[in-house]
Amino acid sequence: MNPAALARMAGVILLSAASLCAQTSKDRPCWLRDGAAPGKTTAFAMCQQGLLWSTSDGGATWSAHETGATVALRAVAFLNSARGFVAGDEGTILATTDGGKTWRPVTSGTKEHLRDITFIGESGWAAGFNGVIVHSADGGKTWAPQKSGTTQTIESLFFLDPQHGWAVGWAGIILRTFDGGNHWQEVKTEAASWSLASVCFRDLNNGWAVGFAGQMLRSRDGGATWKAVTSPVNSWLTSIAFDSAGRGWITYENGLLLSQDGGETWKAVPIAGRYFLARLIPHGDSLWAMGQSAILREMGAGKEWKKIESLAPGGSAAAIDRTADMGEPK
Repeated sequence: MNPAALARMAGVILLSAASLCAQTSKDRPCWLRDGAAPGKTTAFAMCQQGLLWSTSDGGATWSAHETGATVALRAVAFLNSARGFVAGDEGTILATTDGGKTWRPVTSGTKEHLRDITFIGESGWAAGFNGVIVHSADGGKTWAPQKSGTTQTIESLFFLDPQHGWAVGWAGIILRTFDGGNHWQEVKTEAASWSLASVCFRDLNNGWAVGFAGQMLRSRDGGATWKAVTSPVNSWLTSIAFDSAGRGWITYENGLLLSQDGGETWKAVPIAGRYFLARLIPHGDSLWAMGQSAILREMGAGKEWKKIESLAPGGSAAAIDRTADMGEPK
């Protein structure tokens, strides 16, 4: 079986595992899938099964809100502490204007499963299965399709500004745009052997993409060309971000990778516990790392990562707000 087929099979296995998790949990299930931190003390953690946890005091206390989603949710984005969106299966996009307390469905224009959503100001993009990309120019009120030029599933979107963006996904697909997605260009590179899970650019030239089997790619020319970078682990690399001090971080199931030289070299940073880390969330001047059932906070200039004990998804850390108001977005 060729590498592309193996990568697609791995993606299907992950989706099946997610469904099994939701079906077999006896308690109120919560698989943390994504998060957002639009303010210094405000943050959100989204459960695949439809709950959204929120904190307004930097993670000291949390409240849980029902989104009313009837399908699996995969991604969340907030424009500020009040306005946000979640995206998921069957083209689902839900919107909130009150910090997650109530939610309304938004017409996305697609029935494909959505895997990621991101905003730069009032411009937003969501992407997912079969190469679907939808775009909003009015703060998420309306969405229209963009032609990606691929049928591969897109896992991750990253925009530096409303014009310059990149997308990566299954079978090593890499896309880039210089005009807000009106035109997407597929970048062919032999360095992309496996599916990619995350992409990040520090400026218009320097970018990284990471994914299956420890795959790490580096671009110095805006994504026009890519070269493989040696990874110290062979695990699935799930998310990449840089903190305010310029350190690079990559999550994988059992820990993190750290670069202290601007992304040139990387070393493994072990953590206490096994959290299946999958997301890095910029929060103020530091980062949070999200796993299936926990969030770790960067402590001591990146020398230590500590679990946020106040967040207990599926437990009794806070009462659930079940007053979701479903209707048209404001």
